[in-house]
Amino acid sequence: MEKLLWCSLVLISFFNVFGQTDMHKKAFVFPKESDNSYVSLKAPLKKPLKAFTVCLHIYSELALTRSYSIFSYATKKQANEILIYWSKGRGYLLTVHGTEVVFRSPENPLAPTHICVSWESDSGIAELWIDGKPMVRKSLEKGTSLGTEASIILGQDQDSFGAGYDKNQSSVGDIGDVNMWDSVLSPDEIRTVHSGGTFSPNVLDWRALKYEAHCEVFVKHQLWS
Repeated sequence: MEKLLWCSLVLISFFNVFGQTDMHKKAFVFPKESDNSYVSLKAPLKKPLKAFTVCLHIYSELALTRSYSIFSYATKKQANEILIYWSKGRGYLLTVHGTEVVFRSPENPLAPTHICVSWESDSGIAELWIDGKPMVRKSLEKGTSLGTEASIILGQDQDSFGAGYDKNQSSVGDIGDVNMWDSVLSPDEIRTVHSGGTFSPNVLDWRALKYEAHCEVFVKHQLWS
């Protein structure tokens, strides 16, 4: 009970519930592993997703020690509609509508890392870009559409809609510059985003972010800008 009350006080004291905020030059800081610290994001989706691009910065030491969740998009029908996940010893995992592909990658350096992930239903093609450089393309869930009534979470892996968190899968470190589009950005656009530009993100916009932070999550100045 005391733990829940403390989390509620932190939420009330530091954050607006789904208030729209310009997060430019800021980052969410997850200082320690937990099963109750995360950030919920609100997205204005009105129709099923046939494509998407998600870009963000991640800065963590966890890649050296264990796996962790980066970005989780769940619906009531499918907990893993979109999941971006670092798997120690394997690389980056992308799950779309419950199907997983692995982008094999060496252990992440102890430095801020910019990643962009995209997928389109028409071809099933998925891409991962790390610091402006592409990995080998993959294919999954061709012809699928993704639900709109979504719970979008940073810092935890949802095993069910807005719930089912495991501290051993939680993020520890900084996450920032989270933007999402309902289309696949071109290679030139992704390189521009990596260098600090934007292309009017229409699902999640870091410059006008609607979010709710839970428990021990803090907003601080970015360390990579």
